Amino acid sequence: MDIIFRRLATTETEPLIRFLTSENWPFHGAGELDRETVGGWITEGRFESAENRTFWIVAGGATAGLLRLMDLADQTPLFDLRLRAEDRGRGIGTLAVTWLTRYVFEEFPDARRIEAHTRQDNLAMRRVLRRCGYVKEAHYRDGWPSSGGAVHDAVGYAVLRRDWTSGDVTVPQWNDEPFD
Repeated sequence: MDIIFRRLATTETEPLIRFLTSENWPFHGAGELDRETVGGWITEGRFESAENRTFWIVAGGATAGLLRLMDLADQTPLFDLRLRAEDRGRGIGTLAVTWLTRYVFEEFPDARRIEAHTRQDNLAMRRVLRRCGYVKEAHYRDGWPSSGGAVHDAVGYAVLRRDWTSGDVTVPQWNDEPFD
């Protein structure tokens, strides 16, 4: 599959608004976005700033998704991945997470780890994260409010630079609480 990651240009306001408002994003806090919300996000620098970078995911010459990197000045950046409904389930998510992991660790030498958060029921994203060397580190009960008032559990994953470099996976020590 021919995939490229192209940095969002600051002049691409309309394509970005069209992309984000034309789909339902079922595993994001706001499943449906409107023009005003996205315009506000663009103005505040949510997509392009000193701490945020955004890339179009282009598959076979067509826009398949959007990858946003956040908190790039921190030692633990985060990311947001959105794929068009028609492009989900094609392996693009795995390619995108593999690419972004390499990109962050190569471009940002102070990044020690990369975090990802998703809803517990987003099984496809959880599989992608595990395939890409990310490890589940947290489970947040009722931690993900969504549109319509529903609340879901959230899960947190991360990859450590040292694991990415070595190809190993360091599993958290889960049974470390003292018992009375």
